[in-house]
Amino acid sequence: MSPGSQPPAVGPRWSKDIDTTVSHSARIWNYWLGGKDHFPVDKEVGDQILGFVPELVRSARADRYFLARAVRYLAGEQGIRQFLDIGTGLPTVDNTHEVAQRVAPESRIVYVDNDPLVLVHARALLTSTTEGVCDYIDADVRDPGRIVQEAGRTLDFARPVAIMMLGIVNFILDAGEAQAVIRRLVDAVAPGSYLVISHPTTEVDAGPMTAAVKFWNEQGSAPMTLRTRAELVRFFDGLDLVDPGVVTCSRWRPDVMEVEEIVDVTHFCGVARKA
Repeated sequence: MSPGSQPPAVGPRWSKDIDTTVSHSARIWNYWLGGKDHFPVDKEVGDQILGFVPELVRSARADRYFLARAVRYLAGEQGIRQFLDIGTGLPTVDNTHEVAQRVAPESRIVYVDNDPLVLVHARALLTSTTEGVCDYIDADVRDPGRIVQEAGRTLDFARPVAIMMLGIVNFILDAGEAQAVIRRLVDAVAPGSYLVISHPTTEVDAGPMTAAVKFWNEQGSAPMTLRTRAELVRFFDGLDLVDPGVVTCSRWRPDVMEVEEIVDVTHFCGVARKA
């Protein structure tokens, strides 16, 4: 946006901290999910990426449905009442707190992101039930110590916590650093806690996905990486993977009522328990 120009009349709320000239993953994701909280540059880049992998819209939705199923499983079947959602993204339908508090209104949720636009929307829209708590931390995934410290104001780390890391570990390019971040977070939570990860992979449409990520990384936004299923499995080392293990998002405990054909998508996922 050039000096003296005005913020857009429609679309997401604008502030001086938000660069509307560079695309952002959270806003592109919002566009693919049919939301309105994105800028023209996000739609432009999003459409260009779809030119490489048109199925990414389906993958984005499968990832979102996985989040809802995983939270229902954790809150409903496993009795988890605390959720640490890192890499929140822009609020849309069935956010973590909505799904969890629908099952258990007393659930406590802490969201973590470091995008100014996400911060604006989170404070306005992520409202808790009266019985529960919903908080937001402005922090980077690469600073797990700060995340744990600040989340400790809302969550009791002596009790089980579900660590949600959907579509965020792929922005930590070095595998060793990614494993260290995950290990620091897992070490901070009590036995009986869970780790939930989704991640774009090379397991489906490897060639187009590789080309799409290369294009994305040339746009000036936060660079990301793809990983194999074997690499994703290693992120759960020392934990007990819940059946069916690390699989494409569409195949993780699909709802019985789903009648459409289930197809593999470019995002894989897993849920694991800390013994």
